[in-house]
Amino acid sequence: MKQGIHPEYHRAVARCACGNEVELGSTRDQIRVEICSKCHPVYTGQKGRVVDTTGRVDRFKKKYGLE
Repeated sequence: MKQGIHPEYHRAVARCACGNEVELGSTRDQIRVEICSKCHPVYTGQKGRVVDTTGRVDRFKKKYGLE
């Protein structure tokens, strides 16, 4: 392997919008995510909760008249 071309590897903290924090290894110091396994409906079993931050579900419903 060539010397000096690889990035630094740090212990990073990944923070979710729900407040959950996970420590992991990364080339970045901090990682921010919108959703994690603690709050995602697939993992929590909350089927009624729809995760939609960009309005895609609403646009789909309007387009196909599902409302």
